Amino acid sequence: MLAAERRVSTSVLVIGTGGSGLRAAIELAESGVDVLAVGKRPRMDAHTALAAGGINAALGTMDPQDNWRQHAADTIKESYYLANPHTVEIVTKGAGQGIADLERYGMAFAREDDGRISQRYFGAHTYRRTAFAGDYTGLEIQRTLVRRAEQLDVPILDGVYITRLLVRDNAVFGAYGFGLEDGTRYLIHADAVILAAGGHTRIWRRTSSRRDENTGDSFRLAVEAGGRLRDPELVQFHPSGILEPQNAAGTLVSEAARGEGGILRNGLGERFMSRYDPERMELSTRDRVALAAYTEISEGRGTANGGVWLDVSHLPRETIMTRLPRVYQTLLELQMLDITTSPIEIAPTAHYSMGGVWVRPEDHGTDVDGLYAIGEASSGLHGANRLGGNSLIELLVFGRIVGQAAAAYSAGLEAQHRSADAVDRARSEIDDLLAAEGTENVRALQRAIRNTMTEYAGVVRNEEGLRAGLAELDAIEARIEDVGIHPDIAGYADLAHAFDLKASALAARATLAAALERRESRGCHNRSDYPDQDPELQVNLVWSPGAGVVAEPVPPVSPEIAELIGEVSQEGKLVE
Repeated sequence: MLAAERRVSTSVLVIGTGGSGLRAAIELAESGVDVLAVGKRPRMDAHTALAAGGINAALGTMDPQDNWRQHAADTIKESYYLANPHTVEIVTKGAGQGIADLERYGMAFAREDDGRISQRYFGAHTYRRTAFAGDYTGLEIQRTLVRRAEQLDVPILDGVYITRLLVRDNAVFGAYGFGLEDGTRYLIHADAVILAAGGHTRIWRRTSSRRDENTGDSFRLAVEAGGRLRDPELVQFHPSGILEPQNAAGTLVSEAARGEGGILRNGLGERFMSRYDPERMELSTRDRVALAAYTEISEGRGTANGGVWLDVSHLPRETIMTRLPRVYQTLLELQMLDITTSPIEIAPTAHYSMGGVWVRPEDHGTDVDGLYAIGEASSGLHGANRLGGNSLIELLVFGRIVGQAAAAYSAGLEAQHRSADAVDRARSEIDDLLAAEGTENVRALQRAIRNTMTEYAGVVRNEEGLRAGLAELDAIEARIEDVGIHPDIAGYADLAHAFDLKASALAARATLAAALERRESRGCHNRSDYPDQDPELQVNLVWSPGAGVVAEPVPPVSPEIAELIGEVSQEGKLVE
């Protein structure tokens, strides 16, 4: 018996209910535009809720001399000159409005005694410009946005998996999907679609993303609709992900642990950062600490489990309990480990997709008319290394801008042209998977992709390994054709995993192909066979299935921003 199909119409469909998706939905609702938001996870459990550190804006509450231009200069420098200067200007100029919006929605920021929003140093910032709410900033932002969306009666569908965007003549007219619980099909007609379904860090074995999120969904949906991906190889590896238990491998230990005085030691007990950054030691940059830990492990000086030790046990117990409460609680719950007395075993973990769907800077529109991408699904702001605290402000700035752009696009349509063939293809895609009686297990193939990416496209890459990775991926993709899908009384999770698998394979291919072409080391991208930066590769690499990898020039930095780019003092700061 065929599953029931619900048909829904809206002006703008938002796919993803994390910070960026909700902010766009709120903008549309406040403008009186019909909007529907759908997410495969519960809205309170979006990935945004995991962001701990803070959110950037040159408010000048602590350092009055700070301004958006200096924020832009810091962002471009930290990106290793791969960030789009226009995108950076839009975010840094709009950051103050983003914070004001959160205040208007009732966000509880940490404040000084006189009521000013507190701001602290976070990474390679010239001034204190990171606002925060304890070490739960992302969670508080998510709660605030959910609450505001509920006040506006924004319709939100949790547990709906979007399988395909519906396109006719290069213009989007909606999306197709199914309910994770009962398999109900959803045919959603929409004038415009905003893609806010995250990045692709789950395609590595160790990742700070939880199971079944950030599997490359946005990348697959956009590419199959006719979009392209920019800089998929530029992935930030966080230096401190836990190793055990296996189902939580990659869960982050906050960098505040290093900021408060944590010490890194290898398996031999040596404090190894003196070999890599003797001045800053554990306060070095995220990419440098990750590379240092990777090197110690790969050269045989790691722990028995293939990690290094992060030790805070020498710190006063009161410091740990007041400054690192989340770290203390996490390790106690996951490992029954008391960090006041014992070191933490960690290794680098895939953390953030700095590349993503190709978008225009001004409105984050894609190659497909009416299709937009925001948040970690998009690209342009971070380049080859992300300035700590910039990801959360990006959500708010472009959530607002793209909400307005999608509303204007919808209002300007004379008619919505649909395609029965496109809808039939979307239906058939699900029908064919459900009818498949193959012998391959979806979970096993997901693991195979993660093993391949970890082995050949991790913290350090090289030509031979990347080519081997592409060959392994060819074999995995051939096996994907023979999967078996088995929905049961517990729901349609197995079908969702099959689509996650398709997305992961596409994201892996784009990442490996672009990493192969970037024959240099720049920021997060380390090539052991090309250890230096290549000025000729100060370009964005854009991938699509048809054209492969194409180099795209980065627009020039304006003189007023360029003159502000300089060395930032790191004394006493934890560098992101």
